[in-house]
Amino acid sequence: MSNHSAPALPTQVVWDESMLAYNFGGHHPMNPERLALTALLAQDAGLLKLPAVTVEQPFVAEDSELAAVHSAEYISAVRDVSSNPSDSRPEWGLCTDDNPGFLGMHEASARLVGGSLRAADAIVSGKAVHAVNFGGGMHHAARSKASGFCIYNDAAAAIQRLLDRGVQRVLYIDVDAHHGDGTESIFWNDPRVLTISLHETGMSLFPGTGFANETGGAQAEGYAVNVALPTVAGDSAVLRAFHAVVPQLAGVFSPEVIVSQHGCDSHTSDPLTNLRLSVDAQHAMMLAVRDLAAQFCDGRWISTGGGGYNLTSVVPRSWALLIAVAAGAPLNPRSPVPQAWRDHVHERFGSEAPLLMGDGAELWWRSWEVGYDPNDELDRTVMATRKAVFPLHGLDPWFD
Repeated sequence: MSNHSAPALPTQVVWDESMLAYNFGGHHPMNPERLALTALLAQDAGLLKLPAVTVEQPFVAEDSELAAVHSAEYISAVRDVSSNPSDSRPEWGLCTDDNPGFLGMHEASARLVGGSLRAADAIVSGKAVHAVNFGGGMHHAARSKASGFCIYNDAAAAIQRLLDRGVQRVLYIDVDAHHGDGTESIFWNDPRVLTISLHETGMSLFPGTGFANETGGAQAEGYAVNVALPTVAGDSAVLRAFHAVVPQLAGVFSPEVIVSQHGCDSHTSDPLTNLRLSVDAQHAMMLAVRDLAAQFCDGRWISTGGGGYNLTSVVPRSWALLIAVAAGAPLNPRSPVPQAWRDHVHERFGSEAPLLMGDGAELWWRSWEVGYDPNDELDRTVMATRKAVFPLHGLDPWFD
């Protein structure tokens, strides 16, 4: 595992309070306060003032930009609900319990897309080498349907923008607790995009998909990769799975840019999932993705947020650490949480925020090289994925 900090590379952080308009209402798990708290923690930790960091506002993506990954009919349906939330459109996944309609939905959702497009433009132009849109990561949105709190798919839009501007190969890595089904489906038949999703098995968690045998369309077999993790996997299992699948495929795919989704709903205290990860393990995967970008992409890396519903004690710490990893800052899981931020949390929410940026977890996992255990549920899961896709890339599922 690499050091926490690395040489500071030009890093763009996309943030503006206008992103808080993505708001499904006070009783919905996707509380926009999680973004405000993340931005405030990053600010109090000094991350947004670093010499290598620029903070850029998102823009509201044009319909033509949205149409790169969404159908015109779907965009029109979102616009209709946006101006009249009582206009129920469940056939488009809109006005449901997960995705209730609200005034301004189109603009709020398109602004998140604009944030990730801003990041993609910065990478292509060379203005930045790393870019972070922690308000993005809306990975369940499909070409013509909203799903799982996601209206427009900003990560897919960023990937398509990269392709349209000349990038030949994009690696998408998704470590949200939920299967990155929308992004996968949009690039199902495109071998220029390798999507890898590690998630809690669909046997126990929405959206019920993302198994090893889901490997891509006829034109891109092997370019959709899924690791359906055991329900209560924990740190060591997830890190073993990550390192048994992702670096090997990155090596043969040789991406030009990595786009990653870092939903932190995998945390042990998240109210919607069961994976039982620590912030420390989430941070370890951020470091691993950054190092893969350094190894294969001259550092070019766009990272997004995603799920995460423990408002005060998990989401801000995880995504502030994501900014720190991207910026090459020394902030790490052993760092103290700034007292000013803890005071704000106490005053605003009446709760005690953690003292440290991490959870104090001792991270250890068995590398794949030490052997496969057929009696271990995690190993069976990993082997199923490796058998399904490794031979399609010239890799040996047992040894590579």
